[in-house]
Amino acid sequence: MPSPRATTGNVAGPARHYEIRVRGPIGPTMLQAFPTLTARSRGEDTMLSGTLADQCALYGVIHQLEALGLELLEIRSWPSTRRA
Repeated sequence: MPSPRATTGNVAGPARHYEIRVRGPIGPTMLQAFPTLTARSRGEDTMLSGTLADQCALYGVIHQLEALGLELLEIRSWPSTRRA
């Protein structure tokens, strides 16, 4: 029987709210790649925020950022029931 540490799988849990900061502005065309997130300027950077269902959705957003050549600066998260 494999040890619990050897077991892998999707970490299930409640949806989480995320704030994802990227370097520079993001135009309306690029924002279409993130339909579940809202964007606002924060200084010279852009803050994307919204609730994501699970870690798979978060990794999907990170993959999109990379595919678009955007520089990821910071990710913050908390349970979606908390108010920012």
